[in-house]
Amino acid sequence: MSATATSSPAKSARPEWAKARRIVVKIGSSLLVDHAKGALNAAWLESLAADMAALKKAGKQMIVVSSGAIALGRHVLGLPRGVLPLEQSQAAAAVGQISLASAYQAILKSHGLTAAQILLTLGDTEERRRYLNARQTIATLLGQGAVPVVNENDTVATSEIRYGDNDRLSARVASMMSADCLVLLSDIDGLYTAPPGRGTDAKRLDVVRQITPEIEAMAGSAGTELSRGGMVTKIEAGRIALSSGSNMVISSGKITHPLRALSEGAPCTWFLAPSDPVTARKRWIAGQLEPKGSVEIDEGAEKALLSGKSLLPAGVRKVMGTFERGDAVVIRAADGRELGRGLIAYAREDAQRIIGRKSGEIAAILGHAGRTELVHRDDMVLSKG
Repeated sequence: MSATATSSPAKSARPEWAKARRIVVKIGSSLLVDHAKGALNAAWLESLAADMAALKKAGKQMIVVSSGAIALGRHVLGLPRGVLPLEQSQAAAAVGQISLASAYQAILKSHGLTAAQILLTLGDTEERRRYLNARQTIATLLGQGAVPVVNENDTVATSEIRYGDNDRLSARVASMMSADCLVLLSDIDGLYTAPPGRGTDAKRLDVVRQITPEIEAMAGSAGTELSRGGMVTKIEAGRIALSSGSNMVISSGKITHPLRALSEGAPCTWFLAPSDPVTARKRWIAGQLEPKGSVEIDEGAEKALLSGKSLLPAGVRKVMGTFERGDAVVIRAADGRELGRGLIAYAREDAQRIIGRKSGEIAAILGHAGRTELVHRDDMVLSKG
């Protein structure tokens, strides 16, 4: 067995679960929908909602990434089981999304939770401006105590612009929202060294610290029965989550109260990130993004940044380069020293109009209310020394 993975009987919840404050839960269609009847597994969803309400009461923020729209819609439309042509999948999704959203709204409301529907396409997490809009919308919902329920917008997504599976979509959402933990509820309780129940000496891995070729091999190849259960896409989701600092856990969703089971130390496989989301995001800003421009700030703003505050327009003397909202820029002192780097909240033209001005004047200058900060402290990393 690889040194990057360990296997032993689970006894209690890991500290990564207890300490997590922002959690993304991915729910597969097979758990949520009785495919033979085309009906929602309402009792199971009820138990999940109760779990989420308990976690919310404990101070955690919850985001759901849910499948099920096509499965529900195809039954209503009388479409056959199996792979559907694109136009029929989109039609089924259009019908099913209404039923799915209504179910989440009603069941979460019964537990004192507010549901919010978020439909995403690939571009919403890959294109910078749309990424920022989606991130801000979900962050605002979380701040208001709502539970965002995310699904791929199958009614408009074509094969060329689809995620293709909700394992990867949930990992992108976890990365975008700097989630502490991604939970993949599955029909199997973790990653096994071989397909379980096939006469092999299969062992479940408790912990995976690095996704190695050996770990990938355990997921199977495209033609294996194990991979048809979705383990390959779960490993790919793990790679996305770990690189962004989010821990990931694969656990069984074939039971009621699956999140409570995690809290009680149910068998599962944890994929542990080498750093937390904030550290990973700062590292990404500092070293993996090419700056598109720079901003020069005054001494007062420099002192504010060094004390942990955001960069406000009032402290900026000039902007240079060609950049759009969300691009990386270098932050320089009046004498030219590089103080750090960050993601700027305004495009060059708008930034030029508001520098040197108070934040309260932004709406009057631009004609709309924008961000108070030019570069928020969460989107900034300062240079050492």
